[in-house]
Amino acid sequence: MNRNEALRAIGDRSDPWDVLVIGGGATGLGAAVDAAARGYHTLLVEQHDFCKGTSSRSTKLIHGGIRYLAQGRVNLVQTALFERELLLRNAPHLVHDMAFVIPAYSLWELPFYFSGLKAYDLLAGKYRRAGAQWLSRRETLERCPTLIENNLRGGILYHDCQFDDARLAVALARTLVDLGGTAANYLRVAGLIKSDGIVCGALLHDVETGNEFDIRARVVINATGVFADDVRRMDEPAARRLMTPSQGIHAVLDRAALPGDCAVVVPHTDDSRVLFAIPWHGKVLLGTTDTPVSEAQLEPRPLGEEIDFLLANAGRYLRALPRRGEIVSLYAGLRPLVADPKSRSTAATSRDHHIEISASGLVTITGGKWTTYRHMGENVVDVAARAAGLPVRLCGTRELRLHGWRAELDPHEPLTVYGSEAPAIMKLAAGRAELGSLLHPRLPYLKAEVVWSARHEMARTPEDVLARRTRALFLDARASIEAAPVVAELMAGELGMGPEWVSRQVAAYGDVAAGYVA
Repeated sequence: MNRNEALRAIGDRSDPWDVLVIGGGATGLGAAVDAAARGYHTLLVEQHDFCKGTSSRSTKLIHGGIRYLAQGRVNLVQTALFERELLLRNAPHLVHDMAFVIPAYSLWELPFYFSGLKAYDLLAGKYRRAGAQWLSRRETLERCPTLIENNLRGGILYHDCQFDDARLAVALARTLVDLGGTAANYLRVAGLIKSDGIVCGALLHDVETGNEFDIRARVVINATGVFADDVRRMDEPAARRLMTPSQGIHAVLDRAALPGDCAVVVPHTDDSRVLFAIPWHGKVLLGTTDTPVSEAQLEPRPLGEEIDFLLANAGRYLRALPRRGEIVSLYAGLRPLVADPKSRSTAATSRDHHIEISASGLVTITGGKWTTYRHMGENVVDVAARAAGLPVRLCGTRELRLHGWRAELDPHEPLTVYGSEAPAIMKLAAGRAELGSLLHPRLPYLKAEVVWSARHEMARTPEDVLARRTRALFLDARASIEAAPVVAELMAGELGMGPEWVSRQVAAYGDVAAGYVA
């Protein structure tokens, strides 16, 4: 996957694309892969880097959603459980099983949670993971040794799945290219093009060079998440507001906060949400919150009250939580929720996806969640193909193995996320002595991964590498800042950049990463 080659393909094409997808997050990538798998000539553009926004800031779960089951959203849960199974088959290098424990501090909670998780298993049908189990107090503490012991009655064990969101996005972008599609980051849509009142393309602005491309497409899909209204208003300046963003934050803690082999579910929070503490890449993720926000931002910041909320609610169950200053990273993401005048809060707003077609033919999709990205892509391409009169072709993504597919991998090995390409990275590391060393003593990443990201994964900046090709920014924000000069120097050698570029990039990364430091 090479950006210069993508730009040449865009500039050289004289015929209209069948499908133009705007937005390089989970939804846009899912739609583009689906369209390309059907044989449609597909172009995906992203104004920043793939998965820059919400899609890299999730709770890292592929799950049906036990909270949605409690809310009675059975169809959403059942669809998600089916998609969970497909992801396990199609991306085993990125998605793996994880055990979860719901601790019970009252006797009535044990049968209550157990019956709910049995219903969860039943909805999964033949795709269920290991069935829910009733744990004694001793078994619960063996699984989760930092739980508060006073009044602990036992727990319920169940299974869902975990993944690496940004790495899945990279795999999808590369799958799109494998299928003959074209993807380019740092290409911003500056405006939509119309013919006789119908959207027929877009004006693209290359953020790196300032060059512009006037491209045509038979159908345009707006999959820009929380920024969907911005694109809709390029089409219809008076378009009604569709989005109601909600912010969720996560705190990343040292593994000492949860040293067992299971994630912990905090079933009761002050705003009636479910809170998770989850082992991930040698750290622990604690999240999330649900805070309505009035305006979408590309780089949202955690609020002080959100951090206090996480620590206070988790502190009722876990006794080894750090002080705020000991949090190794903090990150915030914005959920692209569809406005619902009947909902009293964003926590109650539906997580189902929403598709609409404007009078001029712009197709917009928003809402949803990572687990159902493939299903959303199938739905929106069905709608877009009909709207544009494209040849009818069946969806081909249910059995599509994603780029890097490789079975029987250890999810705890750092290079597992590269799947079948891990040996090539090790060969690269062996070829140059310096590339075989770690980027930073507190990070699990090799310098070879920086070079690989620039050569093969369209990484253009140190932020692309430290936030999304590796997960350094999320695992240890301070360590990532210290590693940024090394990353910039390695990338400069690959991209043909000089010392001034290195200095600018290190400073720019420091500005972004400062927002992740507690």
